[in-house]
Amino acid sequence: MRVAVVAESFLPQTNGVTHSVVRVLEHLAERGDEAVVIAPGSRRDGPAEVHGARIVRVPSFAMPKYRKVRVAPGGVARIRRLLSDLDPDVVHLASPFVLGWRAVLACQDLGLPSVAVYQTEVPAYAARYGMHGLEQALWTHVKNIHQHASLTLAPSSYTIDQLRAQGVQDVRLWARGVDSSRFDPRHRSEEWRRRIVRPGEKIIGFVGRLAVEKQVEDLVALAGIPNTRLVIVGEGPQAPRLKQLLPDAHFTGFLGGDALARAVASFDVMVSPGELETFCQTIQEAMASAVPVVAPARGGPLDLVNSSHTGWLYAPKDLAGMRSYVQDLTGDDAKRRAMGRTARETVRGRCWKSVCSQLIGHYAAAIENPAPQVLGRSLTGFPRWAQDRVG
Repeated sequence: MRVAVVAESFLPQTNGVTHSVVRVLEHLAERGDEAVVIAPGSRRDGPAEVHGARIVRVPSFAMPKYRKVRVAPGGVARIRRLLSDLDPDVVHLASPFVLGWRAVLACQDLGLPSVAVYQTEVPAYAARYGMHGLEQALWTHVKNIHQHASLTLAPSSYTIDQLRAQGVQDVRLWARGVDSSRFDPRHRSEEWRRRIVRPGEKIIGFVGRLAVEKQVEDLVALAGIPNTRLVIVGEGPQAPRLKQLLPDAHFTGFLGGDALARAVASFDVMVSPGELETFCQTIQEAMASAVPVVAPARGGPLDLVNSSHTGWLYAPKDLAGMRSYVQDLTGDDAKRRAMGRTARETVRGRCWKSVCSQLIGHYAAAIENPAPQVLGRSLTGFPRWAQDRVG
């Protein structure tokens, strides 16, 4: 099989979209399939090849308030030429929005089957970033993208319901895998902990981008819980502000590979306060490390956290509830360890090989029925600066 992956973001940027695309490329390489990635950037950005897949960059610009995020506007013609030359059996649209919109229209022109993978709740980000009043227009654009694809994959039951409520018709579940040998309680390091906390203190951990949509500032509500210390793993544009808001927290900066696995396994509790998570891979990684999780009852965490068994879910915006659940876990060693063991058992079978095998089945379904759900080029709700470039 020849697969073209059109990714709204890719290496060197690290996020959930990039991580899942890399694991898909790894699986395709193991199967002997051929893959190419089309992503924003220039030849100087990131590797030229990943797991045997060639990386093709298209012109883009950096977001003004988040320089590491790049957007690739422009016409459909360039993407149509690229896809025509590649002649793929199927096109995988990873978190499509701007580049993905151009690609889904190119697929329609060329009669190529396309699988649109919903991964980012962009419309809800608008209000978080001060763009009030745009949410419904952006949802209209998201609907247009997914209705033009052969089929849509969503990572959780919440997002399936969300897309169907917006009018997207053919939505199927495709969750994410977790490497439970890499994320394993055996990697817990007392030496690492001694560098950060005093004897007897519990670590309340967070892992993720330090960006507005992650709501890391909500962790201020955890200040003053006896015998605990907050540890923040990640980097992003909000780092300077968060260091002021959370002066007693330990900030590790970005961690990857074994360093990340060691840090997560060394947490006592993980808190993931973001309410816009379509899945939340870091929750699965904490659970695989036998660390119970506290998260809001919205989005991906609803499928991942079994409240009172593998952690706790609190009502969105109920920061007092969040604090109460964290106190419950940090103050009861037996309960915390029992929840951690159950959490690991819950996710151990969710390997990437199994998840990616399911994806191949979705590719086959799109190839068998490549027609988009709707025809035409409705741009209702699409930003005017981009409308002018599409055609």
